[in-house]
Amino acid sequence: MASAPAVGDRAPVIDRLDHRGRSVYTGIKDGSAGPWVVYFYPRDGTPVCTRQACSFRDHLADFSALDAQVIGISADDDESHRDFADDHGFDFPLLADLDGQLSKGFGVGRALGVLGNRVTFVIDADGIVRMRYQAQLAAARHVDKAVEALRALR
Repeated sequence: MASAPAVGDRAPVIDRLDHRGRSVYTGIKDGSAGPWVVYFYPRDGTPVCTRQACSFRDHLADFSALDAQVIGISADDDESHRDFADDHGFDFPLLADLDGQLSKGFGVGRALGVLGNRVTFVIDADGIVRMRYQAQLAAARHVDKAVEALRALR
């Protein structure tokens, strides 16, 4: 497992299609970039993951006001992500990490060796990690920490 990028490190670039087939690119091109909130979660539809994703959904206006985009990532496939998004009205990209390359690049391992970890990153417009927060059960706290970190960027 690659080590997690620390605060101040350059974040890995994400270049994938989301659950709806839309391009998601977090690199810097054409002078426009993030910030981004990239959150890793264990599994679609589980109680804590659903609370976490719904919390991000419920705060999209806050993220938008801070010019940030939210991206959720798990090892579930696109079909599972579409069902999850449709069931709960998520209007942000969910990325399938079937090969584990995104998790590896961000140094997000498995909790207790079984479940994917719940880790949130805030990445600024220059591609630098400005926050890394990990907590398996404190789902809503990920949103609070991300909003706090984004406000500090202003």
